[in-house]
Amino acid sequence: MTPEQYVQEKAAASGSSFYYAFLFLPKDRRAAITAFYAFCREIDDVVDEVTDPSVAASKLAWWQKEVSQAFAGQPSHPVMKALMPLTNSYKIEPRHLLAVIEGCQMDLEQNRYLDFPNLQRYCHLVAGIVGEVAARIFGQTDEATTAYAHKLGLAFQLTNIIRDVGEDSLRGRIYLPVNELQQFDVKAHEILKREYSDRFTALMRFQTERALGLYDEALAMLPSVDKRAQKPGLMMASIYRSLLREIAADNYQVLHQRVSLTPLRKFWLAWKTQAFGRVV
Repeated sequence: MTPEQYVQEKAAASGSSFYYAFLFLPKDRRAAITAFYAFCREIDDVVDEVTDPSVAASKLAWWQKEVSQAFAGQPSHPVMKALMPLTNSYKIEPRHLLAVIEGCQMDLEQNRYLDFPNLQRYCHLVAGIVGEVAARIFGQTDEATTAYAHKLGLAFQLTNIIRDVGEDSLRGRIYLPVNELQQFDVKAHEILKREYSDRFTALMRFQTERALGLYDEALAMLPSVDKRAQKPGLMMASIYRSLLREIAADNYQVLHQRVSLTPLRKFWLAWKTQAFGRVV
């Protein structure tokens, strides 16, 4: 299996909404975003699939070394072999990859966040930086597009947090800020035991409204000169906003299941954004 085949399979196997947006890109850009996304999946899988924290920490340390070696001209992992030939073309720097690793390291060291500003730091590393790199690959020409990409990344990550409340709690992680749990009088043990309540519904409605507001803010920040190039990000925004509406329509039943859209619906939303150039 070639490095290119490896990253393609890694990206496709995830079933992520992001994959559907990649399908509409030109070949070279699609190759770059697929390799970068496969890197992100590799790092994320270390934290989610390795049960021993010390082993996970060792694996992340290995990846930090691999990034340094790869940019020194000696990649050894298939993901880095696929990504490295494309880094110069799309201005992908070591700091970008190391930030993603740093964000995942936070998952090994921290499973609660006191308030939203603290959560934002985590989101910046695991999603904002990812958005920055993606915007470059998609064809960013205006420097202001970076701020849009970071804001959109934050909205994406908050959507993931809302969708995965129950799944994350099984790993002992509750990303919802502690002071907001207190504000709505929702106890951590209720989430861990998958106990629904009107208080939990109100908390999740609050989280959803904030995320939807961030999508609106991000889309308003996108410079008009880059709207065409950034269509893949707009496709993902359309899919993720539809997912949030689906979760709300289901009355935030996220503790015992992972709400998702069908592959056909994701493709349809991506196609509509590609065809009409706006988020639905």
